[in-house]
Amino acid sequence: MTFNYLVHTPVLLRQTIGVLDIQEGKKYIDATYGEGGHSAEITKKGGLVLAIEWDEAQIKSQKLKVKNSKNLKLVCGNFADIERIGRENNFENVNGILFDLGLSMDQINISGRGFSFKKIDEPLDMRIHKGLTKTAIDIINHSSAHELYEIFSKNSEEINSRTIAHALFQACRIQKIEKVGELLSVIFDGQLKIRGDREGIKRRIFQALRIEVNHEFENIKKGLNGAIHLLGKDGKIAIITFHQGEDRIVASFIRSHGLRLITKKPIVAQKEEGIFERSAKLRVIDISNV
Repeated sequence: MTFNYLVHTPVLLRQTIGVLDIQEGKKYIDATYGEGGHSAEITKKGGLVLAIEWDEAQIKSQKLKVKNSKNLKLVCGNFADIERIGRENNFENVNGILFDLGLSMDQINISGRGFSFKKIDEPLDMRIHKGLTKTAIDIINHSSAHELYEIFSKNSEEINSRTIAHALFQACRIQKIEKVGELLSVIFDGQLKIRGDREGIKRRIFQALRIEVNHEFENIKKGLNGAIHLLGKDGKIAIITFHQGEDRIVASFIRSHGLRLITKKPIVAQKEEGIFERSAKLRVIDISNV
């Protein structure tokens, strides 16, 4: 039995399912389940899916929806531990593994954890999993100016990183920053000389904090290394990235392991597929000839 409910259509869905070449009765791992869009398409084509999701709230909202699906098993876990999770659930020698490194729409719109710079009254939590000890509030208020600079420059390559880091450090010495709107007020104080598009700056600063809170770059490296050990001889790994930092990690992993891509250039969305998909890049590793 496959999914029987409406799900959000993920970025590059058609392209991803196409390159994974889903085959009936074969095993696949959706390492970043989210709202289930990719898993739904795989099960429709007869694939057996082990779906991994780190966000407990997402698990809770999805469990009832997928409980009658014989082709899908949804587990709570971090894809950094994908090899252990796969082996524990008898998902070895799999045909395909998918990593979609973007947030789900529910996390952005209704989680209440400050993932979006548009939710000005939300607390700056940004933890995907509540078991993490540090929130974005902790990082902002207890880091030095240099530490904040390192976070913004390394995680998102924001050109205003030093200016913003210094302003935040000074502001936190006067009053604790706890909400989205308070962070934005400091960044866009009229006295700061901020260069560039405001929307882009907001996106990069929030991205950098989220990456730091959730150890995302480290998790990607661990997840890719673990995934390789679960693939069958004709297996593929599809990775959807949303910014240069993620994409560089994937490209470095491919080079260091001598792996082969099915296309020299990453697959990107067509213009008609929407502005939300503009930054997304799909790379697909094929180990059949490795």
